[in-house]
Amino acid sequence: MKQMSLRHYLGLFRPKLLTVLHEGYGIDRLFKDIIAGLTVAVVALPLAMGIAIASGAAPEQGLFTAIIAGFIISTLGGSRYQIGGPTAAFIVVVYRTIEHHGYDGMLLATFLAGIMLLIVGFLRLGNYIKYIPYPVTIGFTAGIGITIMVSQLSDLFGLTVSKLPGEFIPKLWMLINAMPTAQLNVILLSLGSVIALLLMQKFKPHWPRMLIVVVLASLAASYLSLNATTIGSKFGEISSDLPVMNFSWLQFPEFTFEKFKAVLPDAATIALLAGIESLLSAVVADGMTGRRHRSNAELVAQGFANIASPLFGGLPATGAIARTATNVRAGSTGPVSGMLHAVFLLIFVVIAAPLASYVPLAVLAVILTIVAWNMSEVHVVGEFISHATWGDRTVLLTTMTLTVLYDLTLGIEVGVVMSAFKFMHNMADVVEVETNVKIVEEERPDVVRAPRPYFDIPNLDQSIVIYRIHGPFFFGAASELTATMGRESKPPRLLVLDFADVPLLDSTGASALKGVIGSAKRKGTKVVITHASKRILRSLIRYGVKRPELEFFTASSIERAIEQHREAA
Repeated sequence: MKQMSLRHYLGLFRPKLLTVLHEGYGIDRLFKDIIAGLTVAVVALPLAMGIAIASGAAPEQGLFTAIIAGFIISTLGGSRYQIGGPTAAFIVVVYRTIEHHGYDGMLLATFLAGIMLLIVGFLRLGNYIKYIPYPVTIGFTAGIGITIMVSQLSDLFGLTVSKLPGEFIPKLWMLINAMPTAQLNVILLSLGSVIALLLMQKFKPHWPRMLIVVVLASLAASYLSLNATTIGSKFGEISSDLPVMNFSWLQFPEFTFEKFKAVLPDAATIALLAGIESLLSAVVADGMTGRRHRSNAELVAQGFANIASPLFGGLPATGAIARTATNVRAGSTGPVSGMLHAVFLLIFVVIAAPLASYVPLAVLAVILTIVAWNMSEVHVVGEFISHATWGDRTVLLTTMTLTVLYDLTLGIEVGVVMSAFKFMHNMADVVEVETNVKIVEEERPDVVRAPRPYFDIPNLDQSIVIYRIHGPFFFGAASELTATMGRESKPPRLLVLDFADVPLLDSTGASALKGVIGSAKRKGTKVVITHASKRILRSLIRYGVKRPELEFFTASSIERAIEQHREAA
């Protein structure tokens, strides 16, 4: 690799922090970032604890993740405004991973996911994540939102249940059976929290409503003796001795080959979800600010964050869309606000960690339920279903159903495969084969395409057939060509295939073209390809057409092919 190309390659991973500092960073920008960082920390505090509890972990694990991973993502990331930490999207994945492999298994899966993200970033594969179809994205996010909302019913109603299973149907059935144990005081506390959040959202949208409601609910539960389950009564007091302050806590996930194989699918799910959500969050920030993020640099930062987080007992981390948007709206000027948000969380935990023991689980469940509702984007799903094609509806509903009932990875995989088949079908339908003789008689009412008249070349022998192919010649187009040729009454003496409007040729298209040439030769038909680009010719050679044959079967134009045919006759 040459020096310039190496410099260019390394520039792809240059953190936005260095870019911001290079622009010039003064006291005025620092003050704005302090305000933004404090604002985001206030929002992140209850979310980090609530997400950890909903994931089957202790509340401090969520705080560790927000502090350690959040600082790394802002320091090394490719987005100016990204706020990293635990997110609601991970709740389902982390809960199931802990249930199947234990907490150590989740730490190992997160560590491996970090390595995967590093590999994806350094191989510059981040650009490909954007090709995940939109119906798949809103399908799995809606599915995750539904699962989260159901999982919060226990704390919302104060139900007496044992540990909830990870599978959706058994979990729902257990919650339904436990409904007679609902506590009126907890229901009233949850309802009051919802009303307070909605009122502040309407009348005081700039207030830190989540933190205010947490404080009010904690005071109500303590002084009104509501007998509601709190963080302290379930998990004990949160220690102010954070691992980031005490490196004796540093722990490497236990590694065995058997455990590696067991958690590898979960690690891949965590890596995929972290990559998708972080880049979606960066795109949202770009849309709000007009900036552009470096996708591969962002993935590398996510990789380092997910390697570091489990070393301190933390959870998987990624870019948080809501917190990133809050950061932008609060006046952030760059990554320093994200770094300060982690510092403010650290200060809070060190100084006021014991106060978190008084927080009722019901109010955290309310916050997570609202987050899950917003995440599900019910209005977007409804509007999409009402306007989309049946194929897109099927992809969305299938992805959402599989995510809820089975697994996030399966939902994404099936959704992407279905979208790929749908795309290939659509691409095959838009490929047209135009001829100089009208041999295609049936209509295609299911395909919307611009009408192409059958062209006419004066004084053309009827033994000469010309096909003009419009569109990419892949395996779908190959079947269109062979079907069209199959309608000929008798084989022509000369078959001209015009590739002037063919932008690409894949392996199946090349194989089909070889078959067409071979079949034509056996029938005594000469085949000539015209207007083929260098890219098309290279593809033919790559897929088995020999260069002498290619030179024999190509011409610069249709007229030249006809002229050569007449000269040979």
